[in-house]
Amino acid sequence: MICVEMQNMNIRLMEQLYNWDPLGYGPGSYETEIVDVLQAVHVLNDVSKLARKIQAIYEFSFEEVIPLKTCEKKANELLLIKNSSTCEI
Repeated sequence: MICVEMQNMNIRLMEQLYNWDPLGYGPGSYETEIVDVLQAVHVLNDVSKLARKIQAIYEFSFEEVIPLKTCEKKANELLLIKNSSTCEI
């Protein structure tokens, strides 16, 4: 069972990613990538690893490289949301 806090965390993560437009295609242009990044956030806890994963996800889809510093900033924001959420039984 998923706790309410986990659902809220996922919503906040999705909002962060939906509003991020790293390649200038406009919000809503990255739905597949958002799902992939969301999954990565749940698996990875290291900013550097998550940043490289984010960079690879977008590069695979768009054949454009987002600067690693930009990805690191986003990874930091996402992990801050993840780590500030708790789910206790």
